[in-house]
Amino acid sequence: MFSRKNARRHAAGAVAVASVLALAACSSSGTTAGSTSGSEGGSGKLITVGFSQVGSESGWRAANTKDIQETLTKANGFDLKFSDAQQKQENQIQAIRSYIAQGADVIAFSPVVESGWDAVLEEAKAAKIPVVLTDRAVDSKDTSLYVTFLGSDFVKEGKAAGDWVVTEFGDKPTNIVELQGTTGSAPANDRMAGFKDAIASHSNLKIIASQTGNFTRSEGKTVMEGFLQANPSIDLVFAHNDDMGLGAIEAIEAAGKVPGKDIKIVTVDAVHDGMQALADGKINFIAECSPLLGQQLADVVKQVMAGQTPEKRIITTETTFTQEQAKEALPTRKY
Repeated sequence: MFSRKNARRHAAGAVAVASVLALAACSSSGTTAGSTSGSEGGSGKLITVGFSQVGSESGWRAANTKDIQETLTKANGFDLKFSDAQQKQENQIQAIRSYIAQGADVIAFSPVVESGWDAVLEEAKAAKIPVVLTDRAVDSKDTSLYVTFLGSDFVKEGKAAGDWVVTEFGDKPTNIVELQGTTGSAPANDRMAGFKDAIASHSNLKIIASQTGNFTRSEGKTVMEGFLQANPSIDLVFAHNDDMGLGAIEAIEAAGKVPGKDIKIVTVDAVHDGMQALADGKINFIAECSPLLGQQLADVVKQVMAGQTPEKRIITTETTFTQEQAKEALPTRKY
């Protein structure tokens, strides 16, 4: 392993570093990565960004990966080093250490789980490589180990889902089953907390079963099949993402019930397949979680390279969808 300083010398020399900083400073004064085609890439050293993705477990993740890869391009001034962790923390740690060894300018990653990152983040800090968290947070008490966390407010998403349930079911006794995301992940923890907080004062709303489906359609279907066998009376499914909700639809239909009517479904994400199911009446409500983080990530990287300090928490702008709103949004939906 060699130092970040030596890596940069090996790549282009100290003059290139100065060039990158100058270019980044220009970019941060109002020009965004999406509109600078050929500028950095054509006149100076590219900004090397090592990015470790969780995996490809869902339509949301695929859209997130596509957006990042299409934004952090060489034409826009970036040299993106991308790795797929296949939902394994050890793969992400290995990737981050590889980026440190290569002397990346910035490291960004979406953590598989919240815990267990301090050691590798301390290595990045020692190498003076700034780290950006995207989509998911870590629970490190030392917040100096990363420069910012860019992503959604998962608690707010869970609460929005819970608020809809409160309005929809009122005082009616309601049996709820929960399809959780990956155990220990920030979205699973926070969406669960937000949902439970929203329904806490309504004793008629009861979560009778809760199990992880790992954010995948196949596991969502399998877990829902188990729920249906064990619980003959289910009124609502709360799925932590669209893909698990879509898997639940398959299980409900196979059981001879009508999703969206016999068993109502509320999910989080608002990817195309989920929105279509909502428009079709098979899902009843979706809290949005936008995967389009590429532009904001590019802007943050340029801020960092210009010596600026981004906000510690950058929240993406999102909304919610009913059936009619989904029908209206689908024709121009980007993901």
